[in-house]
Amino acid sequence: MPGPNGTRSTLDRLRRYLLALLVFGFAATSLDLTLLEHYEDARQIIPFGVIALSLATIVWHAATRSPASLVTLRLLMVVCLFTGGLGLVFHFQGNMGFQLDMNPDIGKWDLFWRVMHAKAPPALAPGAMAQLGLLGLIYAYRHPAGEPAGPDR
Repeated sequence: MPGPNGTRSTLDRLRRYLLALLVFGFAATSLDLTLLEHYEDARQIIPFGVIALSLATIVWHAATRSPASLVTLRLLMVVCLFTGGLGLVFHFQGNMGFQLDMNPDIGKWDLFWRVMHAKAPPALAPGAMAQLGLLGLIYAYRHPAGEPAGPDR
């Protein structure tokens, strides 16, 4: 039911914008990973799978607005958070191994900073997946499809 001053229509419009931004973010991230040839081993395929599942769920949700699609979307956004965190660990470990190969006697603090400043792979790049997961959770927050049906809905 619309609230005062068209609150419901404003929220609906904002949700559509958030969903469009989410789709754009997943598509751009997928393109970026493809251009970087981020598919050398099985671990590098993980974000592609999560993105594909997320986009398929967004299409399902946009078409049906069903409670099941919303729950699935929420779950996948949590998976995006974990995927981003896992990617941060993988990137950090890869950079650390390279830095230790270059200079085995490097101090811990200097090693940390060199790892964080490395350009390949960029240590914080997987954070984009976590950001997309957070954006999706913001979209799904108190979404009408997740609310129980009632006379005041």
